Amino acid sequence: MAKQEFGPDFDAFESVTVSTNSTALTTATLNDAQFALITVETAAVRFRIDGTAPTASVGHVLEPGDILELDRNSQLAEIRFIRRDGVDATLRVSYGN
Repeated sequence: MAKQEFGPDFDAFESVTVSTNSTALTTATLNDAQFALITVETAAVRFRIDGTAPTASVGHVLEPGDILELDRNSQLAEIRFIRRDGVDATLRVSYGN
């Protein structure tokens, strides 16, 4: 039986450190990607997807081990992250079309 694949083809990857300043995904890496799979490591982050910078107390929360999937280039361009507590976080991001 032939293997069937579903979902986007992922062709780029980056690690993003999230600290005390609002952090975006790297424009040169995300390019024209339409999808992103983001996992959170080390510490919790907050994010906003409307282009506005989150704060340590305002925005959606992602905990270590959480997965966020985005499915539009506009979302990838607008999302911003900040660490929630006193420890920097690492995001692992795979991009695809």
